[in-house]
Amino acid sequence: MFVAKLMINDEAMDASDASTFERIDPLTGDVATIAPAGSVTDMAKAANAAAAAFPDWSETRPGERRRLLNTAADILNARTSDFIAAMTGETGATAQWAAINCSLGADILREAAAMTTQVTGEIIPSGIPGSLAMAVRQPAGVCVGIAPWNAPIILGARAIAMPLACGNTVVLKASELCPKTHCLIGDVMRAAGFPRGVVSVVTNAPKDAAAVVEALIAHPAVRRVNFTGSTRVGRIIAETCARHLKRCLLELGGKAPFIVLTDADIDEAVRAAAFGAFMNQGQICMSTERIILMDEIADEFVGKFRTKAETLIAGNPKDGNTPLGSLINAEAVRRVKGLVDDALQKGAVLVCGGLANGTLMDATVVDHVTPAMRIYREESFGPVAAIIRVSSADEAVTVANDNEYGLSSAVFSRDINAALAIAKRLESGICHINEATVFDEPQMPFGGVKSSGYGRFGGKAVIDEFTELRWIALASGKRDYPI
Repeated sequence: MFVAKLMINDEAMDASDASTFERIDPLTGDVATIAPAGSVTDMAKAANAAAAAFPDWSETRPGERRRLLNTAADILNARTSDFIAAMTGETGATAQWAAINCSLGADILREAAAMTTQVTGEIIPSGIPGSLAMAVRQPAGVCVGIAPWNAPIILGARAIAMPLACGNTVVLKASELCPKTHCLIGDVMRAAGFPRGVVSVVTNAPKDAAAVVEALIAHPAVRRVNFTGSTRVGRIIAETCARHLKRCLLELGGKAPFIVLTDADIDEAVRAAAFGAFMNQGQICMSTERIILMDEIADEFVGKFRTKAETLIAGNPKDGNTPLGSLINAEAVRRVKGLVDDALQKGAVLVCGGLANGTLMDATVVDHVTPAMRIYREESFGPVAAIIRVSSADEAVTVANDNEYGLSSAVFSRDINAALAIAKRLESGICHINEATVFDEPQMPFGGVKSSGYGRFGGKAVIDEFTELRWIALASGKRDYPI
């Protein structure tokens, strides 16, 4: 069992009223973590600490910010075993997925370190004689990062790395489903030597989530909010930010389409689709949820995909001998089972899987999915792939876009020009050609369209999210005024 603590002003502490909550191991039912049930008072304390630290941190030179972020990356890598233990116990993830989280989380910190000297402005020609006009980017202030449980180290690091690189102070609100894992990120930042108040990590009981998020967003010092999670909660975050005129960056749900054209390398497409659909039990925002196949190659693909999927069985991640671990909770299993059962009742064909043992569910494939079935449109966020057969590339694009989500997508074809033409027509923030829908690099502009959110993490695009662009004019000589 793990014990978590709030980290405020560089100090580990309990909730102000000493209350706690328990995170239960989804597989065993045992208590995985006891964490502080932070209150509105604790959120204000964290935001106040961040506000007090902001003036000095915003003036810290880029080289020092770079050094601290790189140090944090090194410490994160060195503590991989601690993160694996916490993440496995709290979320039921495999050690392999947790290790990938640590590696990419460290890369995100290093990429942010490299970006500290890329927060630039420009000189803008002025029509006023003797006027020097500048567009200057400055840190925005206190940033709140709200990270989810499914890739907690990757997304926890992402929530704070670029805000820090841009000169902001941050409050990371941990997920109620992995409080210890997220608190370990706070431990890393403290060990790296970040000044007091620059990074705070707060936890809260599930019942208090709405109140503490409202309190953080409403705090006068908070100027930016970033959230990764469900579209349902993302809408609430956006509405709350709008009421307080706070800018937010949202990366929300997905229903990634994976199009396979007739000339595709079927074996490679099968490998990519299996990874994209079933890695981390399909609990990734970019997970391949809809495999859209041309009629001519559908049977061949399904036969090979079934062979691959049947090897992807679920087991106790602590045993370390199965490719899939546990779903996050029993409700997730009920949701996935409900989608599969609805599809089968309406004429779909179960290719493999479909059964669950507690929170364990093997890779599941459902063929001949139609728009009448819930699984055609609803995000499953579980180890199930829906196969939709189409007769043309135009129909494939129509089916792919027939969804409220638009995060990731993929197209497989040996004809790169044809694949690019389709990629340009897909309504998604991300599209990979001859690559899995699950694919991330810290330097890339990452984000979605439609109900998958707005704004971009990664690369130079994210600098705009966490800075204020100011116009500063410098006049020389005398100016004629009309009055």
